[in-house]
Amino acid sequence: MSTENIASQLEKLSINPPAKVEGSFPDVNVVDLMRNYIAEELNKISGVDTSLIFPALEWTNTLERGDLLIPIPRLRIKGANPKDLATEWAEKFPCGEYLSKVEANGPFLQFFFNPNFLFKVVVPDVLTREADYGSCKLVENKKVIVEFSSPNIAKPFHAGHLRSTIIGGFISNLYEKLGWDVIRMNYLGDWGKQFGLLAIGFERYGSEEKLAEDPIHHLFEVYVRINKDIEEEGDSLPLEESTNGKAREYFKRMEDGDPEALKIWKRFRDLSIEKYIATYARLNIKYDVYSGESQVSRESMNKALEMFKEKGLTHEDRGAILIDLTKFNKKLGKTIVQKSDGTTLYLTRDVGAAMDRYEKYHFDKMIYVIASQQDLHTAQFFEILKQMGFDWAKTLQHINFGMVQGMSTRKGTVVFLDNILEETKEKMHEVMKTNEAKYAQIENPEEVADLVGISAVMIQDMQSKRINNYEFKWERMLSFEGDTGPYLQYAHSRLRSVARNASEITPDMWVKADFSLLTEPAAQLLVRIVAQYPDVLRNAIKTHEPTTVVTYLFKLTHQVSSCYDVLWVAGQTKEVATARLALYASARQVLNNGMRLLGLTPVDRM
Repeated sequence: MSTENIASQLEKLSINPPAKVEGSFPDVNVVDLMRNYIAEELNKISGVDTSLIFPALEWTNTLERGDLLIPIPRLRIKGANPKDLATEWAEKFPCGEYLSKVEANGPFLQFFFNPNFLFKVVVPDVLTREADYGSCKLVENKKVIVEFSSPNIAKPFHAGHLRSTIIGGFISNLYEKLGWDVIRMNYLGDWGKQFGLLAIGFERYGSEEKLAEDPIHHLFEVYVRINKDIEEEGDSLPLEESTNGKAREYFKRMEDGDPEALKIWKRFRDLSIEKYIATYARLNIKYDVYSGESQVSRESMNKALEMFKEKGLTHEDRGAILIDLTKFNKKLGKTIVQKSDGTTLYLTRDVGAAMDRYEKYHFDKMIYVIASQQDLHTAQFFEILKQMGFDWAKTLQHINFGMVQGMSTRKGTVVFLDNILEETKEKMHEVMKTNEAKYAQIENPEEVADLVGISAVMIQDMQSKRINNYEFKWERMLSFEGDTGPYLQYAHSRLRSVARNASEITPDMWVKADFSLLTEPAAQLLVRIVAQYPDVLRNAIKTHEPTTVVTYLFKLTHQVSSCYDVLWVAGQTKEVATARLALYASARQVLNNGMRLLGLTPVDRM
């Protein structure tokens, strides 16, 4: 990791940095440096405290309106017309090294960063910090658990799990980049009567060979067949002879800790996890913990039930135990925590699991990435922990998301994640083969097709706000036109190619380039966008929206694309070529960092 930062760049240029406002990180985020400068100077002109000015500085929706703006009414100055103040302050504002101009626009004051300053400070910062550009220690020694994906063993890994996996992977990466110690946790659906069914089904229909080859698909086949048996039997058999009865009896043996029953269950679980690990690796996700419903101890659940009672939360109704949450929040209704036959429910297990986790990890925050259909369940669960008196209950956060519609394979069958990834890979491979000359240069076309295909799936998912439902569309997803995953991959490989074609200009020359040669508006616009990246991450951690980063990367790649028409490298003097290459290299580094943050692997040729 490079020890270079913005402060050391300023020192080389003999520029004195402004005073640091609390909560700003000017050493690693040039937009914070600018905020500090603007706050300091505006305080001198207006007399308004810097602690009010700093948070009032906002992004603009287009760079024509500046890089930052301040709505004057937010400064709460009594008895003055905001428009008049904007005009007066714009005239008095000293641009110094940092700004190119300050403009009044109605009640707004708009600040334009000086591109020459950005070229000299930001481009070397990106090129020296490389993969660290954008990262920042927002916190010290804080631990977050992110629970995401959480499929059910022996059932298809469906679209909802895919969304949870992609969003959870991004959130984990983001927290890590911003200084948190992250524990990635997969809470599997690995307990319950369905395992009794599976065990009985495997005795009837299982194949050791198929189980070893593809456990997830084979267990699903067995599960479907055994459910069919139950359907066909109806009520024709006495309970103890029926498939349903046998499954219940088997699960009871598991609950009672029968070693033989648990041995088969453990095998199914272990083989499934092994297969999951390989699939997750394709999505660049590696879990620290594979937990699951089975890991919640009987003691924790009994302790939870006792605490419900002690706190006076429960009442009995026809043998079942309920908690009435309407006393705390009318919308939360009543919920069952123990059935009349004494078995616990999902909710009790979730409470037990949270207690176990706090005991073990002493987290500072725990995030659950769960579909919005579970909003009520999650709200009930958080409220119960709060009413149990756990102080850490307020550190829990539910990050929800909408549904994926129309997600079936092109062959129209039931969807396992593997099928989808295989199909996108095949389709991408077909597209790549259409350009024979380029295809011949790719060393590992299968692998590249897989990486581009995965980008297609993931970017389609992350493109709009996570709460929105979206329709899974093969044609749209696999297109190289418009804003898609393959387009980002293409933009990255093209930037790689620009550097390859000028290999006589080496990376150590880029940093020392003469940036005063970059005078074109296209270059100035590009460096202003590159400068925003650390701030984009700061914004993304407030909203937990992958789309914040995705939208930014498309803005960056569109601008790079516009630069190709005017900022040629070939046929230029060495000095001009070096300065332009340095700018392209910094844009490529930011694109690479952003793609990896989203969980993609950027390709170098395609």
